[in-house]
Amino acid sequence: MLHHFSHILTLISIFTSLVFFSSCNTHKKLVYFQEEIPANSEVNTSNYTPTFKTDDLLSIIITGDDPLSAVPFNLTYTGQASGISSGYTTGNTERTGYLIDEKGTINMPVIGRLSLKGLTRSEATDLIEQEMVKYIENPIVNIQILNFKVSILGDVKKPGTYKIPNERITLLEAIGLSGDLNITGNRKNVLIIRDNDGEKKEIRVDLTTADLFSSEAFYLQQNDVVYVEPNNAKRSSSTMWKTTGGIFISLTALVITTVTLIVK
Repeated sequence: MLHHFSHILTLISIFTSLVFFSSCNTHKKLVYFQEEIPANSEVNTSNYTPTFKTDDLLSIIITGDDPLSAVPFNLTYTGQASGISSGYTTGNTERTGYLIDEKGTINMPVIGRLSLKGLTRSEATDLIEQEMVKYIENPIVNIQILNFKVSILGDVKKPGTYKIPNERITLLEAIGLSGDLNITGNRKNVLIIRDNDGEKKEIRVDLTTADLFSSEAFYLQQNDVVYVEPNNAKRSSSTMWKTTGGIFISLTALVITTVTLIVK
């Protein structure tokens, strides 16, 4: 009888070990920042300040010492005003602004065409102010991208296209907007698709390593698409729970069968 119980204890031990190692492996796939972030690590700020691109819709508001003299240079907003959002939103609100055309230019009243493609907000502001001094004393120019947005797709809780009011967002903030990855989302191979002058660029990011912070995709640019692919378990039309549950069921059946044979 003691010999029989020894076999049973051995099987239970094997069963427990398999479940433990399976759980550890699953845990490692779900945890962000598994590596310690070095104290001297630096965040990549190369695209912290966005540059204007084709199809950007700009709100350009001009004022000066004499407000009346600035009126001819400002678009008249009607209906929904400028449509500027005060927070993170989804969908597409109809807006009025200056659209950067395929040549990279906008067409402003009185001034005419200006080339803004590739300029930062500061550079574009300086350019327009230089033109404005011909007509307005001490001009002040305020520029905002009205259609700055990122799309978060794939295995996340709330996929969609999000308008960003402050024109600056990190990959982690974008994931937060989408409600975080689902438990079946692959954290080690997140894809960012970026449009550079009509050419698509793919950037892969591992959310479990400290390399994320030095990635060129840490700060997202306007119109970036973030795609979270499902893990292998979901690809095979199975959830992580079903996979783990299958292990429990199979091993439990093995233990019961073996115990029954030993007792007999």
